[in-house]
Amino acid sequence: MNAPAAIDVAHVGHRYGERQALDDVSFTVSTGEIFALLGPNGGGKTTLFRLISTLLPLESGTIMVMGRSVAAEPHAVRQQLGVVFQSPSLDGKLSVDENIRCQGHLYGMCGAGLEARRRVMLERLSLSDRGGDRTETLSGGLQRRVELAKGMIHSPRVLLMDEPTTGLDPGARSELWRLLRTLRDEEHVTIVLTTHLLEEADRVDRLAIIDEGRLVALDTPDALRAQVGGQTIAIETDSPQRLAEQIGGEFAVEAIV
Repeated sequence: MNAPAAIDVAHVGHRYGERQALDDVSFTVSTGEIFALLGPNGGGKTTLFRLISTLLPLESGTIMVMGRSVAAEPHAVRQQLGVVFQSPSLDGKLSVDENIRCQGHLYGMCGAGLEARRRVMLERLSLSDRGGDRTETLSGGLQRRVELAKGMIHSPRVLLMDEPTTGLDPGARSELWRLLRTLRDEEHVTIVLTTHLLEEADRVDRLAIIDEGRLVALDTPDALRAQVGGQTIAIETDSPQRLAEQIGGEFAVEAIV
């Protein structure tokens, strides 16, 4: 019997008042993948992130996480998820160890079990010599690693990250991606992240491109590049259909509205 997909999104829609933030979005994330939701700011990817993480109520469609429904079993879903938000969640006055312990307590962890897991995460994320440091004294890259340790302390099956490389310098960004691959391989966790940076698409196994609330592409980075091929020119006009017909007839190229 096949294992369930890590995440299964089917016909999901969401509105903010009159604005359609998501429109009939469907895709699956396989267990063990590093998967990206790529798109411009305001395109819908953060709304989808919030729905998967149970922070927003599901209005239409279904979302399953490790076989559990976010609508019917939100508590069970949260036990399967580790979440790293774009906005910092660390208490700067507490040490690295104290921040991680506090997160573990929220999941009912304590005693020797919590301490053993804390040590594992510090080692995985190259933080073993930073446990006693106050987090406000750390660089942005090191703070992001502590956020990762918090998100992984309870051994989740799926790790969700919202714009995890925002604000990091190139060196810290490269190191974060190395650590994500380490977590995927050693913790056997599925990783789903949002990004608006096209250059990060090459670092994932598959990606979904979300724009204006719609899923416009879904595949591996290599396959998506092959689909585009050649040269692409974007033109804004008040009469898109008419211009598409004129361009197609004049130059024997495909014009997409």
